[in-house]
Amino acid sequence: MAKKKSIWSVLLIFSLLGILFTGCNTNKDSKESTSPSASTAPSSSSAPSATAKPADGPVDGGTLVLSSFSDVVNLNPIMINDTSSGDVAQFIFAQLYDLDRGGNVTAEPWSLAAALPEISSDGLTYTVKLKDGIKWSDGQPITADDVVYTVKTAINPDTGSPLISSLDKVKTVEKVDDKTVKFTLKQIYAPILYSLCLQLAPEHILKDVPVKEMQTNAFGTDPAKTVTSGAWKWTAWKHGESHTLDADPNYWGSVKPHISQLVYKIYADQNTEVQALLKGDVDHVSAIPVTQVEAVKANKSVSVIQKPGPQYEYVGFNFDAKNFKDNYDLFTGQKTRQAIAYALNRQGMVDNILKGVGALMNAPFLPDTWADPKDAAVNYEYSPDKAKQLLAEDGWVAGSDGILAKDGHRFSFELQYNAGNSRREQVAAVVQQNLKAVGIEVTPKAIDFASWIDKNVTPGKFQAVLLAWSLNNPDPDGESIFSSKYFPPAGQNSGWYKNPKLDQLWVDGYSTVDQSKRKDIYKEVAKEISTDLPYVFLYQYGQAIGTGPRVHWADADRPEPSLGYGQYFHAINWWVTK
Repeated sequence: MAKKKSIWSVLLIFSLLGILFTGCNTNKDSKESTSPSASTAPSSSSAPSATAKPADGPVDGGTLVLSSFSDVVNLNPIMINDTSSGDVAQFIFAQLYDLDRGGNVTAEPWSLAAALPEISSDGLTYTVKLKDGIKWSDGQPITADDVVYTVKTAINPDTGSPLISSLDKVKTVEKVDDKTVKFTLKQIYAPILYSLCLQLAPEHILKDVPVKEMQTNAFGTDPAKTVTSGAWKWTAWKHGESHTLDADPNYWGSVKPHISQLVYKIYADQNTEVQALLKGDVDHVSAIPVTQVEAVKANKSVSVIQKPGPQYEYVGFNFDAKNFKDNYDLFTGQKTRQAIAYALNRQGMVDNILKGVGALMNAPFLPDTWADPKDAAVNYEYSPDKAKQLLAEDGWVAGSDGILAKDGHRFSFELQYNAGNSRREQVAAVVQQNLKAVGIEVTPKAIDFASWIDKNVTPGKFQAVLLAWSLNNPDPDGESIFSSKYFPPAGQNSGWYKNPKLDQLWVDGYSTVDQSKRKDIYKEVAKEISTDLPYVFLYQYGQAIGTGPRVHWADADRPEPSLGYGQYFHAINWWVTK
């Protein structure tokens, strides 16, 4: 799984090119001095036509069985910071605004807002009108109070919400009346419309909960105490096994769900998930490992959709010395980080592990999007000799066992990743092998995703991670991942990276709505970040979606892999048959 990029955010007037990311909200799943080689967009297969549907069209009732290899962490919309939690939450919480297939912000029948916001002439005030008749699953109305509460709680640093970086540009959020909310910005913030694609938390349930206790409160961790607003209610959670979501008979939306029940099964790993799909034990797998895609396609009862996705994988360094023996951070040297980039055979990972369905990345901007920096970013071609040269220049000397050392400290570190992810397991093995060849000892460590995110990644307690960001909207702003304003626990810069030049460039990038100016700024970002390397950016990748014969949708409602959470695009309109 990936972390969710919750902040992450271009006004509708922009012409969005190439791959669009989605899930208007993260998060986050889940963040270069030579000219780079040209990265090519991943190869993809065209989306198949809609699964054959019964002659009489959609039918009501039945159970749709979904799957994952990671359990959720917390379903409180204010606290969601991972894709597993986001997957489940999208079914049980309505959003203020949603995204259409093209990545544009819109008010759908299932959105809480009645229409797009009214925007003042100076671009600083956004007035949002809520629909009439919207309500929580306990029957209480959803009002402006819930909007104001959600935003104010999210931007309180004591809360530790990953939403803070997308909402802290809001100067004031005011209730005009029960159905009207006015947002006033501190400054121009280009991605603000995407920031308004957020799920609300119920003010009447949480108003007396201290914000520092939000993460551990029963709301979001106990189905019986979690009031919801979406088409389905969260009715059961068997930890590590499954979630059950039942259609809310009192759901307020004008469009009702056809499917009566969703069961979200949790498997030990991706391979087990795929076997369950082939056996018919589950109906929908959203991330088929690339090594099994062809085998799944050979099963004619399963439909496969495979396109480039809004995800990128990386090796992330930690810059907080407290995570290392004797407080000696191994990654402080810029040449050391560059050496690691040269030592990793990234193209080999794409060719042999992703089977060519991926594109190298040198900065946190997806290939072939309007912010793609191309040759403005440094490309680190695979060169163990160059890596050894830079390591020597940075003071590392081989010991008697062949492992490098400096100042009495061996270059040995732990690389954490999530258990059950077959792709990441293979990549970790390549990282270990590649770095051993240049004198660096790596110990891969697989950890259960939910506990790993909660105990290690979010608080920034690791030495290095192999992880990914799942970008849930089309804007290239990455301040929340890389700015020193967003150290843990109130932000997603979990590696404690600090670069004052980059801190300012991120601000410059979102302080104008002129896309050409933003593009120039992001080229500067790419040059700086690819030189300094808080991450070794690996590649963009896609998730192949597999769906069994019981699941049906109209063509307009088919899954859209190019969007975050697009594997369940318009699921409210899907139906199942026996």
